[in-house]
Amino acid sequence: MAKPAPPRPAPRLYLATPAVDDPSTLLAALPQLLAGADVAAVLLRLAPSDPRTLITRIKALTGVVQAAGAALLLDGHAELVARGGADGAHLSGLAALQEWLPQLQPARIAGVGMLETRHDSMIAGEAGADYVLFGEPAGDGTRPSAEAIADRLNWWAELFEPPCVGYATSRDEVEEFAAAGADFVLVGEHIWADASGPAAALAEAEAALKLGFAGTASTPARG
Repeated sequence: MAKPAPPRPAPRLYLATPAVDDPSTLLAALPQLLAGADVAAVLLRLAPSDPRTLITRIKALTGVVQAAGAALLLDGHAELVARGGADGAHLSGLAALQEWLPQLQPARIAGVGMLETRHDSMIAGEAGADYVLFGEPAGDGTRPSAEAIADRLNWWAELFEPPCVGYATSRDEVEEFAAAGADFVLVGEHIWADASGPAAALAEAEAALKLGFAGTASTPARG
């Protein structure tokens, strides 16, 4: 008699920063945030500047994030990952993935978003992306409905091995995407803008993540 497949691991949070110009404010906030919630990785968004300045900002934050047990990924700027000591990069679209994946792996993480079709997602997975992200806004700010994002996450989680990430813009979406099968849920803008402060908002997001997963805890692991 075949052994039952193990239950899928609990999903974890993936925290996106605001666009960082002066890192001092973020440096002051991150230790408390990362100590108060289970954050698997931090996506560092960088305000435009010259490479030397960007590397200085990356190095300032890398140590704090890694000391908390999280990975630091750059939003783009794959060429600065090694020089800044980051753990990897989040790439936008298949072309960027195909360009940078061989240079990042196996030592560093290469995640990818801006995958408009299921076919694009499958190509990214077959190419070796460390994760695929669904639901991020397009350049004009539009994004699929939460229902459509959850449907894409559920489809991926049932069929494919690489982790999938849901881009959540609210506590409700965190819960919905965790229930749909996301391995990670990316949170950002609504955490930093919350009137109760980012620490409280991140704790709420973690609670929503657990609540969404609770109803699926008996679901077998894929593969």
